[in-house]
Amino acid sequence: MDNTDRKILSILQEDASLSVAEIASRVNLSQTPAWRRIQRLEEAGVIERRVALLNPDSIGLGLTVFVEIETGDHSAEWITGFATAVSQMPEVMEVYRMAGDVDYLLRIAVGDMAAYDAFYRRLIEEVPLKNVTSRFAMERVKSTTAYPLSVQA
Repeated sequence: MDNTDRKILSILQEDASLSVAEIASRVNLSQTPAWRRIQRLEEAGVIERRVALLNPDSIGLGLTVFVEIETGDHSAEWITGFATAVSQMPEVMEVYRMAGDVDYLLRIAVGDMAAYDAFYRRLIEEVPLKNVTSRFAMERVKSTTAYPLSVQA
């Protein structure tokens, strides 16, 4: 991946709706080479997908909850069951397996405390857990989906 690829990726991370012509112009290429680079980055899996990012408050999902999960069971069966259960719960935005005293960290998006309580009850019914700790976000100070890419000017 060269500097032009990084520039293209930076542009797409900011606005994936731009036309190939606009992207090409910004990186000093003609359309066809820019399009080929984008295609190559998609085929290589560098670009996983292009999506629209929504404002959670505007769609009624403004409560963000970080859920720390501890399990007493680290068997393959438990892990598979847990992964299946949380993957099927639309409130779960992200799941990370962690190092340290917490086994998993989930980011949940819900509309209010009642919606979180309903989610919590479904979670503990689906999978046996040792401990669940919920932390409620009061304010989103920074939110980005853009990875920092070193691009030389």
